[in-house]
Amino acid sequence: MQNEFTAVVQRDGPWWIGWIEEIPGVNSQAESRAELMENLQSALREMLDLNRAEARKAAGDDFEEVRITA
Repeated sequence: MQNEFTAVVQRDGPWWIGWIEEIPGVNSQAESRAELMENLQSALREMLDLNRAEARKAAGDDFEEVRITA
């Protein structure tokens, strides 16, 4: 299953800056648009992995994972 997210991307002087609308805290900057997109993708993966690990830890040993869509 592949999720889609929305990157807000803009030029800010000599830099490209961007963030992911749906996931607070996922943001980056770079000297090129292509580098920014790579950075955002990497930061998004890291944040999703971190959130997933924290949710599983908070649930303890007895839980069920159920896939949902919005």
